[in-house]
Amino acid sequence: MRVRVQTEDFDAAREIAALRAGDARVGAVAAFIGLVRDINEAAAVKTLTLEHYPGMTEKALAAIVDEAKSRWDSYDALVVHRISELKPTDQIVLVAVTSAHRGDAFAACEFIMDYLKTRAPFWKKEHTPAGERWVEARTSDDEKAARW
Repeated sequence: MRVRVQTEDFDAAREIAALRAGDARVGAVAAFIGLVRDINEAAAVKTLTLEHYPGMTEKALAAIVDEAKSRWDSYDALVVHRISELKPTDQIVLVAVTSAHRGDAFAACEFIMDYLKTRAPFWKKEHTPAGERWVEARTSDDEKAARW
């Protein structure tokens, strides 16, 4: 299991290749990449600033991955989450899971992302033409996480 919070961008192909490298048991890799959108709640987004609580955030991410591994038959998982100021089209997050079969990989990857959105201590501030605003938690994210 690998969890990183960083300011620099990531190369998803390189990260996924490293995750599955040399493991002949792997029959499936499921991955999700989240990007900064240019519009949110009908307002143009110039930049998005992501903040976190160092140490606590990594522990929360590791606990989410551990829970996914206890629920599904997976071999390894990776979460890379960026912080700092990002602009539209920038990559924010990569979640990848390896397993023998696609069902476990898909489910574990989706679970990690759903829980990351609701349980990891990240804060987002959007910079719009009207000024700055903190991004509120979404009910839809809570509903997605509750199904697990």
